[in-house]
Amino acid sequence: MNSGAITGWDMGGAHLKAALLDQDGIRGVIQTACPLWMGLDRLESAMDEVLEQLGPTELNAVTMTGELADIFESRDEGVRRIIATTRAKMPASRVLVYAGRDGMLAPERALDHADTVASANWRASAELAAAKMGDALLVDMGSSTTDIVPLVRGRVAAVGHSDFQRLSESELVYTGLARTPLMALAGSVPFMGKQVGVMAEHFATSADAHRLAGSLPEGADLLPAADGGGKTDEDSARRIARMVGCDLDDAGMAAWRELAEFFIARQEEKLLAACGEVISRAGLGKDAPVIGAGSGRGVIAELAGKLERPYRDFAELLPPGIAPGSYDGEKAAACAPAVAVAWLGREAFQS
Repeated sequence: MNSGAITGWDMGGAHLKAALLDQDGIRGVIQTACPLWMGLDRLESAMDEVLEQLGPTELNAVTMTGELADIFESRDEGVRRIIATTRAKMPASRVLVYAGRDGMLAPERALDHADTVASANWRASAELAAAKMGDALLVDMGSSTTDIVPLVRGRVAAVGHSDFQRLSESELVYTGLARTPLMALAGSVPFMGKQVGVMAEHFATSADAHRLAGSLPEGADLLPAADGGGKTDEDSARRIARMVGCDLDDAGMAAWRELAEFFIARQEEKLLAACGEVISRAGLGKDAPVIGAGSGRGVIAELAGKLERPYRDFAELLPPGIAPGSYDGEKAAACAPAVAVAWLGREAFQS
């Protein structure tokens, strides 16, 4: 067991992310598919994969969004069962659970704080960023959602705390780089000289659009495609064609790329509107940068330009590894909550 090191776990409903920190910094970061809606055994298997690659550590810090998976009747049940699974998987380790505003809690105490434990991973990232920055806008775009969090004078200045509150305040936008159904981005699209209605079917996702547009990073699309098929450009174009009642051969690849870019533009419009609302409410000055985290940092960098604000990558806020190349900064920034909860956990264990 890696003595003195800590693993941060971000247990999502589609992916499991983990980060290993020791006294010298980040030593390893892993993201693996974890389709929790298919059963808790998927979480157990994903945890086994992480433990095999990173090794067990004496200290572990956990945050989650997986309690939203529909295998659970309620978020409270999801929190309880994820905590129980974690403790069973790491019986010889010390575990703390991140409960947002309530801080890092022992598992038995966390069971009584399920409302603040649930979907608190965004705040872990925001706390790390706030400790390094003054005024800023943290935008974390993952596979399914985008978190938009204002930082004011080095503190987290979010208005919302629960998913409901954050959705109503535009601090949580349910659109992501890979898993968003394209039907959620636009009801109709311009195509072949017509304004064509989009089929309300789960034929294609944002991963298909970003793949065709060249804005999908390697490793960002780990789950099966909407049709269970391949992940070449042609496969994505075929799925996008179905959204407008066509087959791949009905148009050339240039037309399908243009259609993909239209869907992405609608996604960016949603995010720009939400960012503008949050910036205005928080009173962030024009020099307050946008901090990009998550797999969609390329999209966020473009948003920063459209907002006419400087861009900072979350990787710039992270502690260096013990030697050059000892960790992948890009991967660490893509898994920001796992890195952040490890950092918060280490602070809590040392206090």
